[in-house]
Amino acid sequence: ETTPNSVWSNQYGNVNNPKAHYTTMSEIMEALNFQVDYLFIATSTCGTLMGCADYIQSKKYSTKLIAVDAEGSILFKSNSGKRKIPGHGAGMPSKFLDRDKVYDIVHVTDEDCITGCRALLEKEAILCGGSSGGLVTAYRKYAERLPKHATSVLLLPDRGERYLDTIYNSDWVSENIYSRDNVKMRVKGRRKTKNPINAAV
Repeated sequence: ETTPNSVWSNQYGNVNNPKAHYTTMSEIMEALNFQVDYLFIATSTCGTLMGCADYIQSKKYSTKLIAVDAEGSILFKSNSGKRKIPGHGAGMPSKFLDRDKVYDIVHVTDEDCITGCRALLEKEAILCGGSSGGLVTAYRKYAERLPKHATSVLLLPDRGERYLDTIYNSDWVSENIYSRDNVKMRVKGRRKTKNPINAAV
């Protein structure tokens, strides 16, 4: 069966997926004078992660890749679980993933994604999506483990328009994730966190 006038990118199986992000890493390096110590990337198809990894490896840079995956995803764990925030994570293995190229992994919950989204909106006026919010919280969790003055990059993959009825809707959050007061408390706590790391978002 075919659908006329349509294209299927097959992002989970198309080798052009990671190849496209080989140049993504090149742009990041050039923008930051080739001084990137840590790169945080949300995982799903793992195309972005592996495209950047291939560039780093080919140029012999010392940049360390931190994969940010969803709790309930099977990319780095064998057991799957339920998730309410779509975008990152996967329910099937990635054809592209080479775990040896990943320095470390941070798993984030739906709550982490919401907290990161709300914090980024409040602090930076950036309306990001769930995967990006997870990245922000993952970075905050990981920051104390990073060397002082390390340069870290967070590659935000999604915008927040499609999440206006969920992540940015306090009624939905309180009904499906946690209370409004909890959201405010977590965002407030993130805002007060002292972070000596130089991060490019």
